[in-house]
Amino acid sequence: MKRLGRLILALLRELADENAYQRHLDVHGRVHSGAEWRRFSEERMREKYARAKCC
Repeated sequence: MKRLGRLILALLRELADENAYQRHLDVHGRVHSGAEWRRFSEERMREKYARAKCC
């Protein structure tokens, strides 16, 4: 049961971009802050919508 709970939490963290944000902090050597989360989120959205989907 614990294993299932950990799996569900890991899935939710991935869906909510928490894991990607943590990787971002680690790569850039920064600490969590509201401003850093905003910077990360804006960058992700800019990249996502800059790639136009075809058809």
